[in-house]
Amino acid sequence: MKQWLPSFFMAYTRARRSQHKKLKVGPPVVLAGGFFVLILFGALLLKLPFATVEPITWLESLFTAASAVTVTGLVVVDTGQAYTPFGLTVIAILIQTGGIGFMTFAILAVMSMGGNIGISYQLVAREAMQQTSLKNIAKTARTVFYLALIVELLGTVVLTLTWWGEFGFWGALGEAAFYSISAFNNAGFALSANSLSDYVGSIPVNLVVTFMFIVGGLGFSVLMNIFEKRRWHQFSVYTRSILIATLVINLVSAIIFWLMEHNNPDTLGSLSTLQQTLASWFQATTPRTAGFNTVDIGQLREPTSMYIMLLMFIGGGSMSTGGGIKLGTFIVLMMATYAFLRRRQHVTLMQRSIEQQMVMKALAVSMITLLMAFLGIFFLMILNPLPFIDVSFEVLSALATVGLSRGITGELTEVSQILVIILMFAGRVGPLTLVYFLTTPHRKRVRYPKTEVQVG
Repeated sequence: MKQWLPSFFMAYTRARRSQHKKLKVGPPVVLAGGFFVLILFGALLLKLPFATVEPITWLESLFTAASAVTVTGLVVVDTGQAYTPFGLTVIAILIQTGGIGFMTFAILAVMSMGGNIGISYQLVAREAMQQTSLKNIAKTARTVFYLALIVELLGTVVLTLTWWGEFGFWGALGEAAFYSISAFNNAGFALSANSLSDYVGSIPVNLVVTFMFIVGGLGFSVLMNIFEKRRWHQFSVYTRSILIATLVINLVSAIIFWLMEHNNPDTLGSLSTLQQTLASWFQATTPRTAGFNTVDIGQLREPTSMYIMLLMFIGGGSMSTGGGIKLGTFIVLMMATYAFLRRRQHVTLMQRSIEQQMVMKALAVSMITLLMAFLGIFFLMILNPLPFIDVSFEVLSALATVGLSRGITGELTEVSQILVIILMFAGRVGPLTLVYFLTTPHRKRVRYPKTEVQVG
């Protein structure tokens, strides 16, 4: 017995060490892998015979699943006409899971079974929820779930009452539930080929839908801070800056949209004053990053489309259902530019200093996003003989997970559609996460002498 005891303990030690090395990959890798598996599973479900009215191709099911999981909203088939109630239910579940994050559901599932969340999976959850602390992961997961449920239920009730006379109770309930899930998660999936254009003058539809995707796009950390503090002066600097920036950008964008399109007969020109006001507000808020529309996006003037591309690039708040480089990133970049122009040594926001690491992260996110957008436009232009503005709009819409289109999604070649799927995936997982997935970062312990590089 004395002879085999040391061997037993050595084997046990090796087993324990190997167990600790099981999740040696970084959290972003696990996060990206989870989204990838979810997309494949969704594509399989949508390819089932009873999921569609008529058979669709594997690429069409994969494109729809990827668009739903990444909460983008770009489609190659008419969602309302192509899919059965089962297929629409699958799409809604994929939107919900991809919108509030599959890690939230995973954490809630473990907690409901009485399990504990290991430190490795806490790191994955922290990456998914963009938290800096591991302490409040479970609390955040519960809050995210309940908040989504409450907002979507309220939206479903109001929209059901609005559409009751048009579709009947059960029809209105189904439409309302689908649109509420799609709106809160900033997905942009619609049951009509012209999205919500039929309701351009409906006050309840315009206000409820924009309210839901604005709330979903603020970010759960902002909403939790508002719920916990409930007073403006007690809100964090980040929360106040996001709220101010959201209000200013939305109001300014609505005015700019009206000025550019009020005399365009194909968009606002033929509408009444009330309809123009509602349409301008809707189109100003939807690019960050809801994907619905109440006017024909393909008929917008090119300067308007360029401005919408800027809004898509900015996107929603961090830890939100929105995409883009994130509003917080944009704020940091603006404040860093302001600090440089004023020859200040430190970047500040509301009398608080922003760490250099955050500025570098904002620069990295923006540069990687711009690089991916350039490559996407470059290859799509090679593969498709389409106007530059249409292709650029499509690429930014996919990369920022917006879902707006100038009407070319269905005209793209199969290879181009696969490229758009990759852009949607990259936009949802995040540029930095994608880079982490490709190259595991490591710290250098060697410091080099300083040098000067000419800039500008």
